[in-house]
Amino acid sequence: MKGGGMLDRRLLEEGLAIMVSSRERTGDLWHAHYGAGAIAAYFWVRENRLTALAAGSVTAEAKAMLRQHGLNDGLTSRKGEILPREESEARITAALDRTIGELHWVGHQAIYGALSLKAIRELDGWGTEHDMNQMVELIDSFERTIPGRSWVNTTVKEIRSLKLNEADGFPDIERPEQLSRLILDELGAFRTIYQAEAHHDLIGHMLTYGHALNILFELDYPALFHKGIPPFLTMVKALRLSRDVDVEQEMPTLQSPVDRLPLIRAERSVALPHELEYWLTDRRSRDWHGGHLFKFPFSFYHHARNGNSVPESWENFRYIIA
Repeated sequence: MKGGGMLDRRLLEEGLAIMVSSRERTGDLWHAHYGAGAIAAYFWVRENRLTALAAGSVTAEAKAMLRQHGLNDGLTSRKGEILPREESEARITAALDRTIGELHWVGHQAIYGALSLKAIRELDGWGTEHDMNQMVELIDSFERTIPGRSWVNTTVKEIRSLKLNEADGFPDIERPEQLSRLILDELGAFRTIYQAEAHHDLIGHMLTYGHALNILFELDYPALFHKGIPPFLTMVKALRLSRDVDVEQEMPTLQSPVDRLPLIRAERSVALPHELEYWLTDRRSRDWHGGHLFKFPFSFYHHARNGNSVPESWENFRYIIA
């Protein structure tokens, strides 16, 4: 069955509220992750065939995350006229247009922007003038930031100067299905996935960043999709430098404020997220992996529907989500 009865639009409303208030409340870009995670949870249940029990578990976990990281004053304090949906979308897409052509923080401006647009479209409008100003500031704050902070076998400086060329063998990408197929092929090609921000987490962000571009296409913003492809492929090219690393035979170079050598192999998840067993383990103690507990599956299942996934991509996905 579709998990339709389990859907709760408050996941979208509170998710958006967390995102727009993130910088004001915490002074950084990253609290918005929890809002993005709640929005991803809603659409993941909506767009996938889950059993009622699994769908209920996803929604319950997302609500628990919102109770811990949401706005304690609830939604009642949001004063002011709600802007027309078209105006909110126009503001967000204009902000995205300013930064989507470059690689910043492994694509989080595209991820935040696309999930916000998808939620606002579903709600047929959300947000006051103040909310939209904050959303635009959130997206604009990625301007001139680094490509990402943790990398294997390359550095931020090298990534900034990476150029795409014929030898990369990237296909021409005109449509979401082609992007999904490329992402699944790239995911399946890793020999070993290491438990590190610079590895399993970056590979997970390849899923979410590419999915964000596909969402923009699906929402009828193909120009943003096309503008976002080159920086996305730059990240994929950088990730390829860590594809065949065998830490038992060679010590890779590691640039990261949080990871340490030697890297250890990621755990393999026995259950997949559409199975109830996946949700029976304690997710709260790990803080829902900053919302990625919902975002990585939402994006992977999207690509799998789009791109005829191969067994290798499903197998490697288990190491992203354990």
